[in-house]
Amino acid sequence: MQWLEGEERTNYPLTLSVDDSGHTLGLVAEAMQPIAPERICGYMQCALECLVEALERAPDMPVRELDILPTDERSYLLEELNRTQAAYPSPQCIHTLFEAQVRRAPDAVAVIHEGASLSYGELNASANRLAHHLIGLGVGPDQPVAICLERSPAMVVGLLAILKAGGAYVPLDPAYPSQRLRQVLADAAPRLLLADAAGCAALGPEGLAGVTVVELDAQAPAWAAQPATDPDPQALGLHAHHLAYIIYTSGSTGMPKGVMIEHRGMVNYLTWACEAYAPTAASVVSSPLVFDATVNSLFAPLLCGGHALLVKAGDEVAGLRATVGSSCGLVNITPSHLEALGQQVLADSIASQVGAFVIGGEALSYPTVELWRKIQPTARMVNEYGPTETVVGCAVYDVPSGPAVSPNVPIGRPIANTRLYVLDEHGAPVPFGAVGELYIGGAGLHAAT
Repeated sequence: MQWLEGEERTNYPLTLSVDDSGHTLGLVAEAMQPIAPERICGYMQCALECLVEALERAPDMPVRELDILPTDERSYLLEELNRTQAAYPSPQCIHTLFEAQVRRAPDAVAVIHEGASLSYGELNASANRLAHHLIGLGVGPDQPVAICLERSPAMVVGLLAILKAGGAYVPLDPAYPSQRLRQVLADAAPRLLLADAAGCAALGPEGLAGVTVVELDAQAPAWAAQPATDPDPQALGLHAHHLAYIIYTSGSTGMPKGVMIEHRGMVNYLTWACEAYAPTAASVVSSPLVFDATVNSLFAPLLCGGHALLVKAGDEVAGLRATVGSSCGLVNITPSHLEALGQQVLADSIASQVGAFVIGGEALSYPTVELWRKIQPTARMVNEYGPTETVVGCAVYDVPSGPAVSPNVPIGRPIANTRLYVLDEHGAPVPFGAVGELYIGGAGLHAAT
């Protein structure tokens, strides 16, 4: 603090003066933006009023329990920002929504990979045959079934077959170290593993020892003669509260944990995503199954009549570079991947035709957004935030065009049937704009095992 020519000057972001006139107190605040001095005085007034009331009714109340939030701000933070109620088919399982789309357009293209395609009818029939085979092997509701394949149409068939049989898919990435794959298998304890040659090689004899392997790249599959009809969920005892998948966290904060996601949570997210992103054209699938972004890029178009465009594993940057030059509806991507892709596209002078980038998995900065604005100013840029436990995303922010207002892009507002609260260390809501810890609730929230 400094004195200069009789005036007090300070480098602190907040100065609060109290004038005691004997009968009243006067508060004067000076604050650096973006905090308005009027707000600070309002919080102080609320705290003083609560203090007077506490002295009369509960003199032993801890100071931390004094409420500093005005009624209208409390209502805004806890209620108005969380008015996200929306109808969704909560009794449905995710694969039954896919089957409804099959009935609407069986001949439409569902999956494209390296120039080859599968129609909705063909994809559904193949998944049904495999599903009946899995049911015969004992798969049922809530039973984990591991899947370790390279990105291919067989991967999509395997995922749908597990869901149709009532199981919960446990994705494994063939590119991961064998030790990590075996660790997940030991924890999830699936009895069955769907794999191709790459998956079997990644797991090795030790990893394959404790599971029954169903080879999806077999020349003469054992399920070829199984019926192509949809398995009956009621006959399987399968309902929306049963598990759809189990994805393991990265383990950055300790041992990897399996996050168990039910059908109804997945259905809520995808119902919202279909409305928010309208993925009725090509949706690029370039992430491994172990990243839950694939739930959006793969399943959302299959519920909306679009098609999933599978990028060859190991070709994520070069494959996407070629893809964005053609008409492409939806690309799910991490900020670092988007940055690398943007540099390549700029260097090669490729004209982008992407409808929307859904960006997540890392903090998104405005320089990355601005890089792509140079390439395609009209591209929709959406920052989607959510830990694995919340089914892909729980908050979303459409990045507007124009100059950046801060270094990082906000995570935005809660999606449908989701609630977000910023609370202090005692579980009380913090003032708007203050630092706190994010708490998440709603239809998509499920705890890790």
